[in-house]
Amino acid sequence: MTKERKMKLNILEKSLILAVVMMTVFLFAPSLNPARVTILINKTMSFFTSAVSYSKLISEAIRAMRNQWVSQSDFVILFITCLLSILGIFTTLVGSAFLVGNKKFKNLSNKLTLLGSVVSILGLSGIFLAYSSFNKTSNFDRVQPGLPSSIYLFLALGIICLLLSLILLMKTPKPKKEEKYEMDRPYQLLVMYLPFVALIFAFSYLPLLGWRYAFFDYTPGGTLSWDNFVGFKWFVYLFKNPATAKKIASVLGNTLAMSGLGLITSWLPMIFAIFLAEITSNKFKRFVQSFTTIPNFISWVIVYSLALAIFSTDGFVNKFLTDVLGIESSTNYLNSSNFIWIKMWALGTWKGLGWSAIIYISAISSIDPEMYEAADIDGANRFQKMRYITIPALLPTFFVLLTLSVASILSNGMDQYLVFQNSTNEAKITVLDLYVYQLGLEDGNIPLSTVVGMAKSIISITLLFVVNRFSKLVREESIF
Repeated sequence: MTKERKMKLNILEKSLILAVVMMTVFLFAPSLNPARVTILINKTMSFFTSAVSYSKLISEAIRAMRNQWVSQSDFVILFITCLLSILGIFTTLVGSAFLVGNKKFKNLSNKLTLLGSVVSILGLSGIFLAYSSFNKTSNFDRVQPGLPSSIYLFLALGIICLLLSLILLMKTPKPKKEEKYEMDRPYQLLVMYLPFVALIFAFSYLPLLGWRYAFFDYTPGGTLSWDNFVGFKWFVYLFKNPATAKKIASVLGNTLAMSGLGLITSWLPMIFAIFLAEITSNKFKRFVQSFTTIPNFISWVIVYSLALAIFSTDGFVNKFLTDVLGIESSTNYLNSSNFIWIKMWALGTWKGLGWSAIIYISAISSIDPEMYEAADIDGANRFQKMRYITIPALLPTFFVLLTLSVASILSNGMDQYLVFQNSTNEAKITVLDLYVYQLGLEDGNIPLSTVVGMAKSIISITLLFVVNRFSKLVREESIF
């Protein structure tokens, strides 16, 4: 056996990775956008958004361009320089990921990080050119050109990456021509995982910066400053205001009821997958699986349209009762709040049953066929094989999904309840996610909606750890 070589990072390589990661993270922070060289650029835009959305970059500058206070070419230059900077930073990021490889990988890494650093610095330098163009405006008060201090931060990080890349390129021994690109197995998996980590960070963790709105008296269109800092005012308001507390209690009741129905019937996808696997005709099996999976990809707006055509006053059900069975009926089944939880559960189950069964179908395909063959020899019928082989094999998967469902019991989505909500069923159909949406976007109470959203997230995380601990004690298995 050949001894596995450990490819370690030195202090310079670690410093380079740290600088690149910092620069990448700062791309998504609107307060650190070096491209905001005029107030005509939205202050909520990040450096990354400035480089990928030209329409948003100029969204607040249409009037200024129409009045010829600024030229459209100035924004084109700014957009191109931003795009160049972003491409350079991402090239540096990709290059730094290869530092965990052998000499040949390190040599490639140093060249990529050097190239990326040069490109990003050139792009950042172009922002100075765009700033000088905006500075020549005929209406200085309306344009208010200015150079953000964050550009010097990005330049400093870019220069650090450039110098470290040069030093590493000179210090790293030149690999032999016959040497192959090699990387330890754990590092290979890490490099493969990095793009997904970046996406999770950008879309799951970076938005947590919005939690700061809970500590300010913020109104839409306003700014956050220490002048409107109120500390825990909105946290206290949540419990001290009787109307809000009553509404929260009602919303929590709806949320727990609908999520509870889902938990009670969480075994349905598993049973559906078991029976689907028992179908002997492959063509019919594929048809059933496709037919039951497609609804998952249908928008809730379309589902509502279909439900309206079937269950409304002049819908299919009432027409059938009146014209075919002779029973006079004009009931609007959608508007009524009667059994609304059951209705929402039924629609949700119909929409997601086939999709939820996929993971169980995959688990069934991994069961050893020899177990079924041995059962056949012992004279077991189809239902006995399902009971003693298939279901026990699927239970670990079921309990993991059940644990995750319990942890997310307060997060049952918003789209379904938003489209089916009306004045008659509002009190019974408003769930926590929908209530947060209504508070923030409809009522404009951003701080209070942020507080409710924070509480929901914290409770969900706590539930995840509690349920996982309970699973470890009872089943001696956990998901982490």
